[in-house]
Amino acid sequence: MQHTRTQKFTRAAVGIGAGALLAIAAPLAASAHVTVTPDQVEAGGWSYLTFRAPTESDTASTTKLEFHLPKDTPFTHVSYQPVAGWTAEVTEETLPEPVDVLGNEVSEAPTEVVYTAEGGGIAPGQVQMFTLSVGPVADTGSIAIPVTQTYSDGTVVEWAATPEQIEEDDTLDPAPVLWVNDAPPADDHHAGSGDQDAAAGAAAEAPEASADAGGVTLGLSIAALVIAAGGVLLGAVALSRTRKASA
Repeated sequence: MQHTRTQKFTRAAVGIGAGALLAIAAPLAASAHVTVTPDQVEAGGWSYLTFRAPTESDTASTTKLEFHLPKDTPFTHVSYQPVAGWTAEVTEETLPEPVDVLGNEVSEAPTEVVYTAEGGGIAPGQVQMFTLSVGPVADTGSIAIPVTQTYSDGTVVEWAATPEQIEEDDTLDPAPVLWVNDAPPADDHHAGSGDQDAAAGAAAEAPEASADAGGVTLGLSIAALVIAAGGVLLGAVALSRTRKASA
């Protein structure tokens, strides 16, 4: 009888622990793609863009990230924020044909920023932020910035699908998008600050709701960990009693 109880405690501990891990991992997996913040910017202005790059592989690290800048609506200036453990290089090219950007004819522009890891890169389960300063932003609808992500095992992921392509096939890997004059799609939940006044107003109207949501999420995560730890402890106690009874 004691052996049967021990098995039940052990199974319960394993089940609760697995459930807790799934509860925490599920929201992380849902957002595991390269995104940009803010995703809404104003035409004619300059912006700091922070790209969030997670490593989705369970066995390989991210060792290179290539940010492909637009050539049809180019930025005339791009600079990068250094990241510890990474080197960065901005490439400028002659455009296929001159482009009018806010009344100025542009024939050369930055077209790519490449970050290369000097060490281990972004390990499995980790995420790294990369910040670029770009401008001026062209007076257009939206600007896609494809990203090529290379792993230590040679795997290459192209985050390059435009919103139009995603509408036709949602299995494609989406490119980070800056929304200028066009409105983001209804299902675009990335944080944007193109209209900072509107964002500030919304935050002022519902600070308690935001805090409550964050508190609930954090509370559930902590509760899941506590329950998992408790289950493991019960299993250990039951196993210890079984060994003493057998002795």
